[in-house]
Amino acid sequence: MDLKDDAVKGIVPWDGTLSSFDFSLSAHTFSDKWKRFNPSFPAWKWITCPKQHHLVASHKVEGYLSLENMCHIKSSQEQESDRSLTWKEESNISQREEPFDKATLVCPEHEVNHYDFHIVYSASYRVPVLYFRSYRSDGQLLPFNEIEKDLPGHSAKLRSESKWTFITHEEHPYLNRPWYKLHPCGTSDWMKLLFHSDSSLNKNGFVIEQYLISWFSVIGQVVGLKIPLEMLDTVVSNDS
Repeated sequence: MDLKDDAVKGIVPWDGTLSSFDFSLSAHTFSDKWKRFNPSFPAWKWITCPKQHHLVASHKVEGYLSLENMCHIKSSQEQESDRSLTWKEESNISQREEPFDKATLVCPEHEVNHYDFHIVYSASYRVPVLYFRSYRSDGQLLPFNEIEKDLPGHSAKLRSESKWTFITHEEHPYLNRPWYKLHPCGTSDWMKLLFHSDSSLNKNGFVIEQYLISWFSVIGQVVGLKIPLEMLDTVVSNDS
């Protein structure tokens, strides 16, 4: 039995959490499908990190997924409902034939805020956590009251009605700098409900492989990042 088989063994009953190794498996599935079905966006990259605990088992994998240099472009005509459609990769708002410094990418008719997103494994909660930060083109970090203006209109309602989606400001576990994060305190509960409500997910190892995809389909809405419906398919042809 290989490590993957061992990871999915005994899934039922399942408490909605992942091991760090399961997180790595699910992260690579998420990254691969994002690249396949969302080619207009930059890829999520796996960032390998030094082990924080030197006495752990040798097969433990540490790292996180990173999506950086996303630009939220907001014009004066932008509508609340369109905010999730205005994310662009930084390179898409510059003229490729000319070199640009990052501090000179602001178009006069638009206000551009830059965003970095990281999906990090929480060893204490045993679930993924979305970390993010925002900054202007001159590098100045944005406070949360400015970030809120970029969030989709339904985000505030979602955060106010759900105990599972509130945002805190805490130190990034690998970068040792303060980032915003969606607190993971209720993640295992709603992930357990999500997978148990769909029996097609709870088989053949899909709980592990699809975990981040299903998780991000909910969490991504809070920051206006949507995933293609094709990513939610539990069976994808090896030839596709």
